[in-house]
Parts: sequence; structure tokens; C-alpha cells
Amino acid sequence: MTSMEKFGGGGGGEAEKLSGLNRYAGACCIVASMISIIFGYDTGVMSGAMIFIKEDLKINDTQVEILAGILNFCALFGSLIAGRTSDYIGRRYTIVLASVIFLLGSVLMGYGPNYAMLMTGRCIAGVGVGFALMIAPVYSAEISSATHRGFLSSLPEICISIGILLGYVSNYFFAKLTLKLGWRMMLGVAAIPSLALAFGILKMPESPRWLVLQGRLAEAKRVLLQVCNSEQEAETRFHDIKIAAGIDANCKEDVVKLPQKTRGEDVWKELLLRPSPSVRWILLAAVGIHFFEHATGIEAVILYSPRIFKKAGVTSKKKLLLATVGVGLTKATFIITATFLLDRVGRRRLLQVSSVGIIVALTGLGFCLTVVEHAKEQLLWALVSSIVATYTYVAFFSIGIAPVTWVYSSEIFPLKLRAQGMGIGVAVNRLMNAIISMTFLSMSEAMTIGGTFFLFAGMAVLALGFFYFLLPETKGKPLEEIEMLFTRKNSKARNRGIEIQPNSV
Repeated sequence: MTSMEKFGGGGGGEAEKLSGLNRYAGACCIVASMISIIFGYDTGVMSGAMIFIKEDLKINDTQVEILAGILNFCALFGSLIAGRTSDYIGRRYTIVLASVIFLLGSVLMGYGPNYAMLMTGRCIAGVGVGFALMIAPVYSAEISSATHRGFLSSLPEICISIGILLGYVSNYFFAKLTLKLGWRMMLGVAAIPSLALAFGILKMPESPRWLVLQGRLAEAKRVLLQVCNSEQEAETRFHDIKIAAGIDANCKEDVVKLPQKTRGEDVWKELLLRPSPSVRWILLAAVGIHFFEHATGIEAVILYSPRIFKKAGVTSKKKLLLATVGVGLTKATFIITATFLLDRVGRRRLLQVSSVGIIVALTGLGFCLTVVEHAKEQLLWALVSSIVATYTYVAFFSIGIAPVTWVYSSEIFPLKLRAQGMGIGVAVNRLMNAIISMTFLSMSEAMTIGGTFFLFAGMAVLALGFFYFLLPETKGKPLEEIEMLFTRKNSKARNRGIEIQPNSV
């Protein structure tokens, strides 16, 4: 008898549907996601700090691009290391490690007597960012129930948006200090929450799915009883997790010894060298969604929004920084809205609506900036339209691609492949982020700033096709059943509009 038969079908779905959000699970996901605030803050604050760093350290545009993008290149390596690390030391201690690494990087950036030291701090912080971006969504997905996983797994993206907004606000206020002190305060203040989080995270429980992979069944059961609303729900989830880990569902032992490959060994072979058809599709989906998140140009808008607004016709530094606060407010508002839609509307629909809106907004922004660039005098309508198009782009990006990328990629991998599979996805994400942030100024010079946004619009068209044809809906599916969606049989059934049953494969 399967867990679905025993408890009323759907891999625990009925038990979960009858219950609301577990407050303890919600609190754990909130704390785990707070590390993303630190990363978001660094991204937001750097957009304004670069204006003052360039003036203070007398660096050129190429050095500015490298400074902006090096964090993401280092985050690429951090995310790949983090997947393996989290399989060894656990999800919780990986979050602690990320906080400590970012703390060290923030201190060095805040000290920053010269460009070399600033770059060193940025590189160290980048490794911490890679750890944070990989582990926060994985932990949230693994501790959540199927019915609330979209909401809880999107909390890291909310925290990134809050962090970006705080970075923009910090720019506005610290800009009033002296040139040498202002940007150093902007960057260094991130060390304070990093230290607090490193201690606070130790109060959280470990991921029950990681504990099962280690054979620590009694501990996993205790955690599940805390994060579930009923013993029945906990039993159902425990049953399915044991099966996914290759453990007899009827095993009653507190601790079992698992084969090394079940505990994370040979994961790279299963992911890259000898993947099953479903794992190959899952990896393509994860890599693709992370690729398109940044190929559509969000980092250019977040990091270089002051330059975009300056091109559009905004001249004073105060007004430029104030306009970027509007970008942060828009992003945070629509990310929060998206979290309440993920488990109701679904991932696919949000991605498709988001992509269409992005195409329209980027096309409009490219047109307005092209007009401004060729105009001999300031055009108020083009200035206003550029700002509106920028905010519209950020809004549509934040309602779909931004949260769904992290939710989707954290939930589609099988249990033993999840951490390192997510690490690969995040590495692609950071690579694209680095490429965009380090080439945007050069692309704008080569093909004009308007032409660059037309290019991003073209990438958004490709993204829409990718999302429509290759990403099945995962809303409401227990983690242990999602791999079934990535089979040819279920793909054909979905395309014909047939509801896929968990035990149909």
C-alpha cells in the first residue's frame, strides 16, 4: 500500500490541503531567507556606490564593469561548491557558512583603501552570495508542504528585493556623507546583519530531507512533526521521503546506514554523464530558466538604473538616486504580490504573463531611449515614458520570472540530486548576471543603449517559447512526485490537457 492510498491520495495532498500554513515552517523559511536580504542589499547599494567609487578611486568604465560583475563570477564558483558542501554539512550550517563569508567580504569592502582591496572584498562576498543563492531556496523547498511551497520558496526572492530597496535607500542617505566615507559606509554596513544571521540560523532545525539522506530517521521525523500541522501529514511526508531516499517505507529504525551514492556520492555522474531522460530534461529546465532570468536584462536595470535615467534626461544625482528607489519599491511590491499567486495561479502562467509584459516594456524602453539619443533637445514625453517603461519592466519581471526561477529550480530535482543540481542552475544564473553586468556599458557604446534593450526584448521572446514548451506545471505537487512530470508520457498528456495523476507512471 502506497502513502497515497493509505492517507487518501495525492502523496499527502489531501492532508495538506485541509491544513493551513504551518507557522513554525514559515518562521524557519523566513529566517533562512534573510541571508538573501544581505545579497540584495549589496546589489542595490552598488548601483549608487559605483558613482562615488569611480570619483574617489579615479577608475575608468572598464574597471567599474569588472567591479560590478566580479561578484557574480565568484558567486558562480561559490554556488557549485555550496551544493557539495550542503550535502556534507547540511543545509543549516551551509547558511551559517554563507553568512560568515559574506561578513568577511563586507568588512573588506567597507575598509576599501584602494581598488585592489575593494575587489578582494567583492570576490569574497561573491563566494558567500553563491552559497546563499543556492541554499536558501533549497532549504525552504525541503521544509515546506506542497500546498505552500511556492509561497515559502519565493521568500528568498522577496528578501533580495527588500535588500535591493534598502540598498537604494542607503545610497540616498549615505550620499550626504563625505566622498571618502559615504560609499564605504554603504558597503560596510552589510556586515552587521551577516553576523546576526550567523547566530540566529543555529536556532533553526535541519532539513528533514537532508536528515533522511544521512540515515538519521528519528531526527527527521521530529522535524517533520514540527513543520507539519498534523501527525498524519508528517507520516505521509516521512513515508514519501524515505522512498525517495531509497529506504524501505516501513523501516522503523532511528538511524540507518545508507550507501555512499545515496548520500550524495556520484551525483555529478547522474546529473551530467549518465542522466536519465527525466533528469536530462530537469537539468535543461533548471539551466534554461536561470539563463533567461538574466538574459532578459534585469541586472542592467537594477545595477545601472542611474545611468539609464541619466540617458533618459534626469541630470541631478539626488533625482537619479531617488528614481532608483522607485525601481526598488516596484520590485519589492510585485515580488510580494507574486508570492501569493504562485500556489494559486501556478508557475507556468506567471512565467508566460511575465514574459509577454517584459517583451512589451523592453521594446518601449528601447524605443524611448533611441528617440532621446537622437533628439537635439530634451523630450519630456520620452523621459517620462522611459521611466514608466523601466518600472513596467521591473513589475512584470518581479511578478513572474524573478520568483518562479528560484521556486521552480529548487523543487524539480530528485532528492539526492537537488543541492548539486540547484548549484549548477545558480552557477548559470551568476554567469549570466556577470556577463550582463560586465558588458552592459560596452554593449551600450557598441549598439546604443536603446539597441541593447531591443536585444533584451528579443531574448524575452525566446524565453517565452522555452517556458511554454519545456516547463511543466509543478503547483501543488509533492517534491517526491515532481520527477514524474518530466517524462515523455506525462508531457504528451499535459499538452492534451489531461490531468496528470501522481501514480500514473
